[in-house]
Amino acid sequence: MAQDTPKDNTGFTLPAPVTAPASAPPAADAAAAASAATATTEAAPAFDAAGTTDTSSRDTLVGGVVLLLLFIAFFFAKNAYANGLVAKRVPPNKANASGWWLFIFLASLATGVVLAAVNAHKFLAPLFMGPLVLVGLVALLLTFTSSRR
Repeated sequence: MAQDTPKDNTGFTLPAPVTAPASAPPAADAAAAASAATATTEAAPAFDAAGTTDTSSRDTLVGGVVLLLLFIAFFFAKNAYANGLVAKRVPPNKANASGWWLFIFLASLATGVVLAAVNAHKFLAPLFMGPLVLVGLVALLLTFTSSRR
């Protein structure tokens, strides 16, 4: 019950090859042949240099504002953490020190995240992230060790 009629091929087809015009002189070397071959193909649209804008300064400014707002929030979190430790009968000077270590940990973590968001190609390098991670880990360790009675 199968039909013996050929099906129409409506799928993808390659265009016919384009030959060089007859008035063009014969290519003497491979470079001339390659340039002639690329001249007959359609080039990708080029982006206008005047139309593109560099957003790195704007991104850095936005990242700095976000970081400043996070630092303000972390300062309130530091005070709440220190007050919570004092309520648990930890001496106030140790609770305050532990709160500052928490602030440093959170600040280093937020700085790493904001730098990665601003320019991941540049700031995710070990030169930038290594010291931030090291400071963050030391601050996290000191947060918990300095809050002991």
